[in-house]
Amino acid sequence: MDERYIRLERRPELTRPVLIAGFTGWNDAAEAASLAVSTVEEAWAAERFGSFEGEEFYDYQAIRPQIKLVDGVTRTVEWPENVLSATGSAPLDGRDAILLSGPEPNFRWKSFCKGVVDLARAKNVSLVVTLGALLADVPHSRPTSVAANTQDPALVESLKLSASRYEGPTGITGVLHRYCAEEGLPSVSLWASVPHYLPSVPSAPAALALLDNLRTLLGGAVDLGHLERTSEDYQRQVSAAVAQDSDLSSYVSMLEERHDSQAEGGKRNLPSGDDLASELERFLREKGEEE
Repeated sequence: MDERYIRLERRPELTRPVLIAGFTGWNDAAEAASLAVSTVEEAWAAERFGSFEGEEFYDYQAIRPQIKLVDGVTRTVEWPENVLSATGSAPLDGRDAILLSGPEPNFRWKSFCKGVVDLARAKNVSLVVTLGALLADVPHSRPTSVAANTQDPALVESLKLSASRYEGPTGITGVLHRYCAEEGLPSVSLWASVPHYLPSVPSAPAALALLDNLRTLLGGAVDLGHLERTSEDYQRQVSAAVAQDSDLSSYVSMLEERHDSQAEGGKRNLPSGDDLASELERFLREKGEEE
């Protein structure tokens, strides 16, 4: 690892870890991805063990440091950074997790992604999963759609995921997946679709959908009780606000009709339950034997 870019404060002992990443900014519509990462970080009692050197990756005029008061007296500066934390209780059916969170970098994306891959190799990470969210023409009153795709042909076949066909502008997650593919490191990307008419409202339903799919993909348990209650509050409050605006209400009704017609005979984005978990275990086991 290039120590110019990564600062390790300690070196945790991890069991067959996976790396789960979520970035604020372009990849994080309605804060769904960052909320999902912070939820599992708290649920799994993940502890910080390092960070990326912010001076190398951020424009401090675009992502400004924050002044904070300590004990109401001392002023300190909190600098933007990408934090690395790790579990210690193997919550993913006997596997640990490394969590990577923070703002999308402004500079040196190639160096940043190489640093992530180098760290993953050093920690014997078997799979990289990124969480993202995008604005889409979807109604808030229907279940959140989550797309799962990968650039690894073996994962496409083994887990019955889709190969990404997207062309156009990309964020740090797209570049990271390309680096993982080039280095032979398996990676999966989960993207939640959130209503484009609610861009500034943190979407607990989208975060919940991401974590439901993450549980399906990786196994293990996550306490989502608080997020489920927050999602219910979100639905009630948004529905009440939409009902007061006749134009918006008509527009949402149109989205609902289109969603329902498309859903007839549709398929889930991810295979479910034990079948997917066993396929993932088999893929990782065979990958390990080959290496």
